[in-house]
Parts: sequence; structure tokens; C-alpha cells
Amino acid sequence: MRHLKQAFWLIILLPVFLWFLAEPAVFQSPSFFSLRKVIIQLTGIATLCYMSVAMVLALRPRWPEAWLGGLDKMYRLHKWLGITILLSAVIHWMWARGTKWAVDWGWITFSAGNGRGQEKKWGWLEHQTCGEQAGPDNGVAVFFHNQHCFAETAGEWAFYAVVVLIMLALLKRIPYHWFLKTHRLLAICYLALGFHATTLMKNSYWLSPVGWLVTVLLVFGSLAAVIAMLGKIGAGRQAPGKITSLHYFPGVKALEVEAEVDNWPGHKPGQFVFVTTDTAEGAHPYTLASSWQEEYPGITFIAKELGDHTALLRTKLHPGQSIRIEGPYGCFTFEDDRHCQIWIGGGIGITPFIARMKYLASIGKTQNWSTEQRIALFHSTADIDEEALDKLAQDSSSAYVQLHTLIDARDGYLTGERIRATVPGWRTASIWFCGPAGFGEALKKDFAAHGFPVERHFHQELFAMR
Repeated sequence: MRHLKQAFWLIILLPVFLWFLAEPAVFQSPSFFSLRKVIIQLTGIATLCYMSVAMVLALRPRWPEAWLGGLDKMYRLHKWLGITILLSAVIHWMWARGTKWAVDWGWITFSAGNGRGQEKKWGWLEHQTCGEQAGPDNGVAVFFHNQHCFAETAGEWAFYAVVVLIMLALLKRIPYHWFLKTHRLLAICYLALGFHATTLMKNSYWLSPVGWLVTVLLVFGSLAAVIAMLGKIGAGRQAPGKITSLHYFPGVKALEVEAEVDNWPGHKPGQFVFVTTDTAEGAHPYTLASSWQEEYPGITFIAKELGDHTALLRTKLHPGQSIRIEGPYGCFTFEDDRHCQIWIGGGIGITPFIARMKYLASIGKTQNWSTEQRIALFHSTADIDEEALDKLAQDSSSAYVQLHTLIDARDGYLTGERIRATVPGWRTASIWFCGPAGFGEALKKDFAAHGFPVERHFHQELFAMR
């Protein structure tokens, strides 16, 4: 999370800092309307930069995953940027349009201050005056100057679309497949906003560091937008698969799916994949519940009934059905040098721990804890399925993992105090949490209050793709 926050603030502040280098006298503007012109430039440039980075992150690139801590963290950054884009775009629009309304309503007294007549006030209030002949002799500059009116119109309508689409993305009541379909439209909006910014950005900026940054981000953002529009996100990490078996656990309303996968590169316990079972529905993320064995190119994932799509999977899927697997993703892979690990799986969040236990059993982990890592697993759940709990107990026994199962109605809720009382060496352990985000944050704050180094040794899977 530390790197995630650092990346977020770097993305937010870098365009602003470079813009101030290009406009060092911004606060010495002679009038409100002079200040308005440069603030419109700042908010427009910042919004475009943020949206460019968000577009690139949407491609699920490999290179920032390890530094940020996994694709789940990248999607959290993508979400934060989406909210920031919404705010900065609204501010940009209010400076552009709200000022005009304020003049009309008499809240602000208009004064051109540059010798132009009142009859041209709206042209003067724009980035440039629509319809005026271009001043520069440069052919490229003349072309872009003559596109100002069209660019302003395209940018305004793209802004309205962006606001609606981001709001829809933030509303979790919107079904996932509708979220995917509407979210792709943001790629078109981005290209329209890129044209808007390229045309209306102040010419002198292009030869300054802020212009160089905008150029680079525009190129990569536009490529990302085209890839998204073509539906090719993650295409290089996809493999065909076929379902071999299905098993339903009614007590926890979860479906275990086993599948053979061709040309699978392998995965580490704790990673997840995107699975497409229905092209119209799109790809859904699932944590893998199996360790990788090269001699058996198969995977297992568990789908809990959490929405319309997952609730119908057990009636739609069947052995022999073709599916598409994309991945693997994630850095929740239990790799550290701590002598003890504390695992906490809330509900369906137990899945990555099942995969890790199968891996430990496959490599022959022994009970000689003096030389190997000691592991305590806490599984907190509100649902009961005896078969699922029996399998969990078998997996933990095979991997020599100390299992502590807590049923909410029977044992009460899991707390940091209960964990510390059960694991005396918790101060020198690492904690791995997967489950409801609020539960994880509460445990993280509790352990931090007791002096545990949560920034380095509390690992939380942020398994939320929107």
C-alpha cells in the first residue's frame, strides 16, 4: 500500500508541478479572467494526464505489478484516478462554463481589458475565439487553431459522457456485464478529450516539460484506448481451457471448477485469473485454489454466489465446456523470510490459502518447525458446509498448518486480540489477509495500534475489480 499511495500522489502532482514551471507568474495575473484562462489550461492538462495513466492501467500491464504489489493494487489506483478524473473534469468545466453563467447572472463584472469589444466577450472567454483567423504562419498551428470550435464542442460532450460513465462504474448496483460494456465507452471519450486537449492547449507548453509529459501520455493513452476498443485487453496472457469437473458446496453457496488449460505458463499459490465462460458476460476474476503442477496442466477456482452471474454458474457450466483463462495476476504469493506466518481468510477469502496449502503438501513440507516456517490459519465464516470444512482440515493437516476455524454464530467474530492470544510470536510474524475489505482494514488498524509493522508485513488482497 505504501508504493500505491506514492504512485498516486506522484501521478497527481507531477503534471501540476510541471505546469507551474511553464506558468511561473500565474498568481500575478492582472485580472480574474486572465487567471481563469490559465486555470482552465491547468485543470484540462491534469485531467488528461490522469485519464491517460488510467487508460494504460486498464490494459493490466505487467511492468508495474510487482512494484505496486499486484494487479489488485493497480485496480485500486485505477479507481482512485477515476474519482480524481471526475473531480478535476468538473472543476475544469465549472471554470469554463460556470464563469459565463456568473457573468450572465451579474455575479461577476466582465472586463476584457484588452481592447476588445463587449460584443466579443464570449469568444474572449473561450480558450481562443471561435471563427477568428489563425495568427501563426505555421501550417500545423493554423490547422489546430481552425479546429478550436469543434474541439470545444467535442470536449464538452465527452466530458458529459465521462461523468456519467464514471458514476456508473462507481455504482456497484450496476450488473458487472453492464459495467464492462459501458466502461469500454470511456476509451472513445478519451480520444475525444485527447483531441480537445491537443487542439486547445497553449502553444508554448508543447516546448516545455509539461508539453513533453502530455505528448508521451497521449501516445500511450491513445494506444491503450484503441486496444480497449478492439477488446484486446490481456490478449497476450490468455489461454484456452476446458472444464473437467464441477462440485457445488450448498452450505457456502460456492462452486468449485476444475479445468484443463492449454499452454498455461503456470502460477503461484495466491494468484488469480480472469475467466470467460460467456463472451457476452465478459471475464470475471477468480482466485486460484490449486497449486501448479507441470505434469497436470490444470487449474481450480471457486466461484461464490455473490451476484447474478455467479448465482447462475452452476446451471450454466458443464464438464467439457470451453472457457478462456487470462493470467496469472497478483503478488499475494506468501513470499517472505519471516519465521512465522499468520493467515486470515474471511469467507471466500480462504481460497488463496487452500492453494498455498496444496503447494506446501506437494513439496513435502514436514512438521520440523525448527527449520521451517510455522503457519497459523484463521478461517472466519458465517456460512457452514461440513464437506468444505472437512476438505479444509485435510489440506491444513497435509501442509502442517495450524487451522483455527471460527463460525460467527458459534464462536463470535475474529479479532486481533484473539489472534495475538493464539499466536504468541505474532510480533515477528507476517500477516496475510484475504476477505472483506472492511474486516481487513479493522485488523490492520488493530495490529498497527499494538506496534506491528503493518506497512511491511501486513499483506492484504484488495480483491475488488471496480
